[in-house]
Amino acid sequence: MMYWIIFALFTTVEVITDIFLCWLPFYYELKIAFVVWLLSPYTKGSSVLYRKFVHPTLSSKEKDIDEYLCQAKDKSYDTLMHFGRKGLNVAATAAVMAATKGQGVLSERLRSFSMQDLSSFQAEGQAQNASSVTTQPAASCNGLRNRMKLSLPL
Repeated sequence: MMYWIIFALFTTVEVITDIFLCWLPFYYELKIAFVVWLLSPYTKGSSVLYRKFVHPTLSSKEKDIDEYLCQAKDKSYDTLMHFGRKGLNVAATAAVMAATKGQGVLSERLRSFSMQDLSSFQAEGQAQNASSVTTQPAASCNGLRNRMKLSLPL
């Protein structure tokens, strides 16, 4: 574990220092030698660096690290709740918009069908009225009006 902690620190520092030090002669060879020194079970380079530098620093800053972790946990929970609410609001809005657009498309489709049906029905009715001279008796029309009045809500 000590090796991986030291190697992670080395990799982080290496990203920054490569930009400035890559022009030095034997820079890459020195990097390879350093990694071999870290890995070697005979030199135990990573263990030496960890015990001399990393462990004392982590031990002295333990309370601060724990406090930062607690703050990060609280902030991450608050952020998760905030974005969760936003996500649910966006999903609900999208669902409502889809439903209203779908309803509008459906009503337009039904309206277009009903207008076609009415126009064809009116055209058929006008053709029948022109060909026949008889009309319906007034009693049947009154009966239809009475049935429509009963079916309407008050």
